Amino acid sequence: MNWHERAATVLDDGVVRLRPITTTDREGIRSVAMDPAIWRYFVALVTDEASFETFFDTMIADHAAGRRVVFHITDLATGRTAGSMSYGNLSEADRRLEIGWSWLGRDFRGAGINRHAKLLLLHNAFERLGAERVEFKTDQRNEQARRALRNIGATEEGILRSFNPMPDGTRRDAVYYSVLRGEWPSVRERLTARVAAR
Repeated sequence: MNWHERAATVLDDGVVRLRPITTTDREGIRSVAMDPAIWRYFVALVTDEASFETFFDTMIADHAAGRRVVFHITDLATGRTAGSMSYGNLSEADRRLEIGWSWLGRDFRGAGINRHAKLLLLHNAFERLGAERVEFKTDQRNEQARRALRNIGATEEGILRSFNPMPDGTRRDAVYYSVLRGEWPSVRERLTARVAAR
């Protein structure tokens, strides 16, 4: 069984549940995705029904093709769809993967959902898959995401200039972060404490 198959599992800590996305998630995802604030720094842009359909179909296609492991996030307190995160750029031979494509609906931002989900994904990557390196990247201008990555203990590695195009025709400078296997115990302790304090 390869990493994509092993990673595509249900992750649950009693607060959030992450499970591989399916076509039946379309309406739940739609219910939280139609918020322009989500897409400010995203390389995809959801502004209307047509762009949502393209966005959702791309998630399904990427997951089916093994390009990403796309997770649907459920807030267990309400039973509602909270958003989505993914594993991507899976390089099993190098024991490296990326956690990204992360977004949450308006009602779920600032509620601790991101920390719970990131802890589950990191635990799965290091403990089950045996990853040596987990990567994250974000737009250089996205201070909120950068602060959140620093808060979980990820190390900022540098900026890749003009990394990829944005929907408005500009090009994004991407900031890379990582957590290495040797750092995972302290990151796990720190993130677990932050989750518990919430």
